[in-house]
Formats: sequence, C-alpha cells, structure tokens
Amino acid sequence: MVRVKNPEIRSMLIERAAQMLRAREPVTLRALVSGTPVSTMAVYTYFDGMEGLWKALRQEGFTRLSQKLADVEPSADPVQDLAALGAAYLSNALENPDLYRVMFDASVDLEDAPAADASLHRLVVAAQRCRTAGRFNADIDPLEVATQSWMIGHGLASLVATGPLPTAALANAVPMLTALFTAAGDEADRCRRSVVAGWKP
Repeated sequence: MVRVKNPEIRSMLIERAAQMLRAREPVTLRALVSGTPVSTMAVYTYFDGMEGLWKALRQEGFTRLSQKLADVEPSADPVQDLAALGAAYLSNALENPDLYRVMFDASVDLEDAPAADASLHRLVVAAQRCRTAGRFNADIDPLEVATQSWMIGHGLASLVATGPLPTAALANAVPMLTALFTAAGDEADRCRRSVVAGWKP
C-alpha cells in the first residue's frame, strides 16, 4: 500500500527550515525535525534528503516571488508597471529575507528551473510593452532593460533585506530606474512620474 504524502508536512518542513535560516541556526537533519511531530525520515520521504530540501527552499522562494509579481495588475502605463514589478520584487525580498538568501544559491539546483525563469520573465514582457507603446526606443532589447532593472532591484534587496543599508535607501530606486528607462528612450519628466507611481515597495 502506497502512503499518500501530506502536503502540509512538506510545507511545515520548508517553513521550519526558513525560520532556522532567519534565526541563523544551522539547518541540520535532526535540528530541522526537533520539536515537530515528524521524524528525520520525513525529510527523505518528502525531499529525498537534505539536498532535496534545499532545492525545495530555493523553489519556494521563486514561487512566492511569482505570486507577488502576478499581483501587479497591468495599467495603461507600461513604464509604471515595470517599476511596479521591481517594487514587488523588492517587497518579496523584504517579506521573505530567509528564502531570498537561498533563492540565488546556484550551488543547489532548482526543482523547476523553467518556473523560476518564468517569474522573472514578467519583467521582460513589461519592457516589451514599453517598447511597443513607444516609451522605449524601437532598437532597445527588452531582455537587456529587464535585466538591468532586475539588477537594480536585486542590489537594493541584497543591501536592505539581507544587508547593512536602512530601508530609507530604497528611495534610491527612483533616480536609478528613471535614469535606466530614460536611457532606453523615455522622456525624463514623464518617466520619473511613472516610476514614482509604480515604485511602492
């Protein structure tokens, strides 16, 4: 008889590992299940061991990011939307700093790499909308602009959510994104208004 896996146990172990990371506790097999109703065998049952758990942690980070980005409703202003996606990215990092640290640990594989890529592809789609709407130059590569926008958001997230800078530093995103989007072809004053409207982490 095959035992049906309980998704609540899987979620509990992922959340428990995330809490340990937040508390700077070593995530070991025994420490992970200590104080929970499951044994160490559960880690093998649900993740095939600790390496599988780390894969699941990375994937959970991207899953939460994808949900956050999906909450950004497209508006009539694609530049505002691109800035809003950056703000949502940063907001996710601030809400899940423990998982954010793990998301980009390339030493561990992802459970579903295409799904993780799809979450960040939303930035590319938004940049394409900016080009189609004539806000960005026709010869601009949307992937390049999206990547640069992501780099700005990732840098701020790393320095604020998991690093030394105070949250006041997040305001630097407005001039940086405005400079990036203006270089891509947008008109400076209009661009700044759009970025300010969208940048609400």
